[in-house]
Amino acid sequence: MDGAAAHPVRWAILAGVWLIYLCFGLTIAAMAPLVGTVTRELGMSHSAMGGVLGAWPLVYIFSAMPCGALLDRIGPRRGLLLAALIMAASGGLRGLAGDHLDLFLATALFGLGGPLISIGAPKVIALWFEGKERGLAMGIYITGPSLGGIAALSLTNSVAMPAFGGDWRLVLFVYAAVVLVSAVVWLAISAHPAARAVERDLAAAPQRSQFAVFADLIALRGVQIMLLMAVGIFFFNHAISNWLPEILRSGGMDARDAGYWASISVAAAILGSLLIPRLAVPSRRLVIMALLVLSAGTATLLIPQPPGALLAAGLILQGITRGSMMTIAILILVETREVGARNAGAAGGLFFSAAEVGGVLGPLTVGYLSDVTGGFGAALHLLTGICCALLLLLALLRRQQG
Repeated sequence: MDGAAAHPVRWAILAGVWLIYLCFGLTIAAMAPLVGTVTRELGMSHSAMGGVLGAWPLVYIFSAMPCGALLDRIGPRRGLLLAALIMAASGGLRGLAGDHLDLFLATALFGLGGPLISIGAPKVIALWFEGKERGLAMGIYITGPSLGGIAALSLTNSVAMPAFGGDWRLVLFVYAAVVLVSAVVWLAISAHPAARAVERDLAAAPQRSQFAVFADLIALRGVQIMLLMAVGIFFFNHAISNWLPEILRSGGMDARDAGYWASISVAAAILGSLLIPRLAVPSRRLVIMALLVLSAGTATLLIPQPPGALLAAGLILQGITRGSMMTIAILILVETREVGARNAGAAGGLFFSAAEVGGVLGPLTVGYLSDVTGGFGAALHLLTGICCALLLLLALLRRQQG
């Protein structure tokens, strides 16, 4: 592992991780522009669809820690391949769903593959990159799900649905096939002798009990604060990303225009992912995180505005925060002295187990409030409050770090 950070194959490894993460974003975002069509065909309410959108994060909560431990055991090469196969199966089964329960179970399956990707990706970066390159690499790979989200939001209703005669099932089958292609590409890249050597070295290193690792990490005050922040960050991100097209449609847009406008936030997420993690060096990381949280709160006040400059500004702010808050939070966690590359999988498992509590509650709460109040105003006010809570947690983290 000592020479991994200097080996040129690390950039091909990064490209493979990026491609799988792109498919991760494509699969997650694919449902958002289809919410109206699917709910009508399957006779579902917004609350029921909120439950479906929160199904995979619900499974994720309980699978992230075991998946983190599994990745530390088998290595990210096999872990990411398994993740891509599970993700493709989830996408295909959604297209076969005949009722609410079928769709819920198919979406829940993604919760078994998702952790292997979101935990395995930073573990790969921790193994193959160091110093400033690590922040750059994390910024690059996190653009993958953003680009996948752009493709789903902007092309599903404008290109894919018309091309397949309005059949949302065929659209999901095509997306699942794209995920299978990413699995084949990753298999080819990760078969490089250098990648196999890194995993052999990783497997030969002394192994600790995973329960002992988890216990040591949870005992750290800084980790505890980061886990609470993870809940809030994912509540915000999942709520907005899953319901944004429908929020825009509630303001009078048609499905196609809502998809185009929603893609603005995803494009901003890509820009933020490339620029902000590189700037977030340890000395100013908490300040940048605070600015991102403030931007997120401001976005919730601007998104209800009619089409125009204010709405565009809100979508840009929301996108920048969505593309960067999670990345910086993971950087803080992985670069904690007691964590490091060796325990990155276990730490990532803890982080995402906690985070997906927010991932479940976010879309579910927005759907429920929409049914109860007849709109999305109350939900957006709640998201503003979540941002205020994140600022308080940041203040505690700064105080804890001295």
